[in-house]
Amino acid sequence: MRWEHSRWRVVLPFFVAGLMCATGFRCLSPVRAQAAEQEFYELRIYHIENADKQTLVHDYLQNALLPALLRLSIDRVGIFTRLDDDTDFSIFMVIPYSKADDFVSMRAKLASDSDYQKAATEYFARPLKDPVYQRIESRFMKAFAGMPVIEMPKQSKNKAPRIFELRLYESHTEDAAARKVDMFNEGEIDLMREVEMSPVFYGETLIGSDVPNLVYMLSADDMESHQSHWKAFLAHPTWERMKGMEKYKDTVSKIKNWFLEPTSYSQM
Repeated sequence: MRWEHSRWRVVLPFFVAGLMCATGFRCLSPVRAQAAEQEFYELRIYHIENADKQTLVHDYLQNALLPALLRLSIDRVGIFTRLDDDTDFSIFMVIPYSKADDFVSMRAKLASDSDYQKAATEYFARPLKDPVYQRIESRFMKAFAGMPVIEMPKQSKNKAPRIFELRLYESHTEDAAARKVDMFNEGEIDLMREVEMSPVFYGETLIGSDVPNLVYMLSADDMESHQSHWKAFLAHPTWERMKGMEKYKDTVSKIKNWFLEPTSYSQM
């Protein structure tokens, strides 16, 4: 029995890693599947005033920035536009980093990338009085321990139709924010997987204009199935139990959400 127990301790990580690959999640090595390091995420929102300028930013992201990020071994980049507001020309971008240093050093590396500089020439040449965007809103996050790396939606692999919901939960104190992160790590993430909400990432905001908060992203085939998954989540006994626990009460003071669709060149 002792040998059987030891054997399963060796075999199980390989089984888990294989199962993740088979179900469309990002494939992890058996070692990383045991204890994956928490990634970091940058969420950018390019605030753009009209469709013509949005096209210019799309061209820059697709032909200059995204190829440069790939050359830096930064992949699984998500690029989205609003699905629920056709008057908002913002472009949302999620960039994952294996280490915080990758984020810190990225700007200098782009500056020395001649291919990137050439591809971005028109974008950089915009005149002072007619900028291509109004501002870039940016926040920097660390992945939750309960989902330390991005789990790519199965639809993304084949560029199948898909939608995303980006959600932001503000808290009134740092302690409340920490308790909400704990709630996700201790069962809420697993429940969202169980009811097929297909979570993509969870991030605790380290730098932003509205901390303390957390951000996460869900995915689905379409809006109808996404709403069905939310209904199953809210009616689930596990959620009823968790939301009634004293330690998780009054952890969220404000919720913001955006429904997004991926661009043709998004990797998510």
